[in-house]
Amino acid sequence: MARTPEDVIRLANETGVKMVDLRFTDLFGTWQHFTLPVRELTEELFEEGAGFDGSSIRGFQSIEESDMILIPDPDTAFVDPFLQIPTLVLICDIYDPITRQPYSRDPRYIARKAEAYLRQTGIADVSYWGPEAEFFLFNDVRYRVEPYMSFYQVDSEEAWWNSGKELGPNYGGQIQAKGGYFPVPPTDRLQDVRSRMVLALEAAGVRVEIHHHEVATAGQAEIDIRFSTLVKTADNMMIYKYIVKNVARQHGLTATFMPKPLFGDNGSGMHTHQSLWKGDVNIFFDEAGYAQLSETARYYIGGLLQHAPALLAFAAPTTNSYRRLVPGYEAPVNLAYSQRNRSAAVRIPVYSSSPKAKRVEFRPPDPSANPYLTFAAMLMAGLDGVENRLDPGEPMDKDLYDLPPEEAAQIKQVPGSLAEALAALEADHAFLLKGDVFTPDVIATWVAYKRTNEVDAVRLRPHPMEFELYYDV
Repeated sequence: MARTPEDVIRLANETGVKMVDLRFTDLFGTWQHFTLPVRELTEELFEEGAGFDGSSIRGFQSIEESDMILIPDPDTAFVDPFLQIPTLVLICDIYDPITRQPYSRDPRYIARKAEAYLRQTGIADVSYWGPEAEFFLFNDVRYRVEPYMSFYQVDSEEAWWNSGKELGPNYGGQIQAKGGYFPVPPTDRLQDVRSRMVLALEAAGVRVEIHHHEVATAGQAEIDIRFSTLVKTADNMMIYKYIVKNVARQHGLTATFMPKPLFGDNGSGMHTHQSLWKGDVNIFFDEAGYAQLSETARYYIGGLLQHAPALLAFAAPTTNSYRRLVPGYEAPVNLAYSQRNRSAAVRIPVYSSSPKAKRVEFRPPDPSANPYLTFAAMLMAGLDGVENRLDPGEPMDKDLYDLPPEEAAQIKQVPGSLAEALAALEADHAFLLKGDVFTPDVIATWVAYKRTNEVDAVRLRPHPMEFELYYDV
């Protein structure tokens, strides 16, 4: 049952909070906030909202139309587990104060519209989403970029390069590259840290299914949250990142969701499981289909594969994302689908034969993505596949990295750079505009910001490796 404003006020009184933190997500996926004394937590706050300067937020308003308001969603309330002053958190939707209409560039509003469009199509009533976000926990990170210098350095006590270092004492047992999948403590030095993250997530209302060390050395980890509806799962991903980063800091660690912080080892993905339901029936299931997939699920996969280059402008939205999306390292670079095969962009898990468990897993996304926009874009691509009966072709149940050259050449691959993905989005975004889910101003703002502030920022600067290669030419 959904919470009401009265429920939230009662929760605040029962838990003795002193402050109320209003949070929202900017266009590019960063949580923003400001804080009110608890006396301001009234039923009117949920109707009138609280004002802020939209011109100071990336991708939002210009200076002459800067005033905006936040309307808290009472169903998102939780007590912050980190702040010393007891504080209640509320996730908010963004509105125009004059028209009182939702703001077109509010990522949460875009996600809401995607859910509404699904119902409008009649294909299904609800979609369920299960992201598997990976991250690294480092002991130390340093970086600096200047016109005359550039460097980065990360470190982890469990990393293989520290096996000969004086750590006073060094206990050995460091994890080799690609050797981090499932060793028990003491090799896995982060068990208790991840467990504390899980407990904090569950206390904030985010249900967790599993946690473990991931493949890479240097503290790569994964915590899988329980699937839920699109907007709810995107909310949970914002809480997830917040809790992971803060628990890490409490333990003298630093967490990053940067997709590829290490050369020569696995990067961090956000494989995203998704399914469509009508009533209590999973319409992705068909006992007689390949991997028990229905015709609807196959067409949904067809939409994901056809629109994948454009989707990655949201789902793998950084220049660093394409350091991860390269052959090897279990990277899903092949635009194909398969049961069990982790080198395909779309995998159909076969852990269970239950109709309720049937789903598709889109593997190219990474955790640098804005979850509201990424889940909404994937849903719109899949629905376009269903509406237009886009055939994904035959499944590829073989090692896609070990194909004969002539066969490998027939399989399309993901874009090789953020610049390519942005160009694909410009050329292919009509499917996103259906139902006014994404609007042209959102697409244009996204592409322009990413090109100027990220693609060009990296493209125009000398790279340290270029000194290694070319200094002595």
